[in-house]
Amino acid sequence: MHVDDMTHVLQFVAIVLTSGLAGAMNAIAGGGTLLTFPALIGLGISPLVANATSTVALWPGSVSSMWGYRDELTGSRRWALGLAGPSLLGGGIGAWLLLRTPPSRFAVLVPWLVLGATALFMLQPVVVRAIQGGRSSELDESAPIPVTTDHTATGSLPSAAVMCWQLIVGIYGGYFGAGAGILMLAALGFIGLTNIHRMNGLKNWGALCMNAVAAFTFAFTSLVNWPIALTMAAGSIAGGYLGSRAAQRTQQRYVRRAVVAIGLAGGMWLLLHKH
Repeated sequence: MHVDDMTHVLQFVAIVLTSGLAGAMNAIAGGGTLLTFPALIGLGISPLVANATSTVALWPGSVSSMWGYRDELTGSRRWALGLAGPSLLGGGIGAWLLLRTPPSRFAVLVPWLVLGATALFMLQPVVVRAIQGGRSSELDESAPIPVTTDHTATGSLPSAAVMCWQLIVGIYGGYFGAGAGILMLAALGFIGLTNIHRMNGLKNWGALCMNAVAAFTFAFTSLVNWPIALTMAAGSIAGGYLGSRAAQRTQQRYVRRAVVAIGLAGGMWLLLHKH
């Protein structure tokens, strides 16, 4: 085998493995773009093409991870429907902005959004306990978060505030996407949801909707590197499903720690590698 052929094989394997891990990250917390984006840049692809190609490649993984979390959404159909509208609209607006705005202008805000959402997610258990009169105000992961009414299972739609926030997240997700899942998890936590698996199911549904519009939009442009996108899609499908099933078999505090680790690492990477 020639050296060039061996290089191509190694690149193919690396792309599949990276997209598989990215799919698993998206299923657990989001942030898969933080793996695929720099990997594509490393292949010599421009940032704009890397962003669009990553969005298209990771969308099938959103479908498989959503399938893996389907049982967690039992009783939350109206909430899922309520989140679909702003997610679809936001994803379309974000994709439109990406095609018309120099990415460098928005890149300045991206790391702070990711880090800020991660901080909110970290503080959410403390705030919930304080609001409900809990005895401890310290961040103690061994202490259970007080059980609250599951707003998603009441048969009502999300509030206007939740849907407005989802629209903002959808715009961000359609534009760049890294950290959008953490932004959704933080919001769901602050409205009182405490089951990280139910939260992840709703988060994956929202991501599926917003990225569907963005991926569809990018597919009709010249920004997608299709050979790489299709290769990565195979890995993201496997990673998305396996990640969703593994997360649901893991204690909630470990999943929360994984969300925080991904958020902090991703935010710092974005802060140090602005384009």
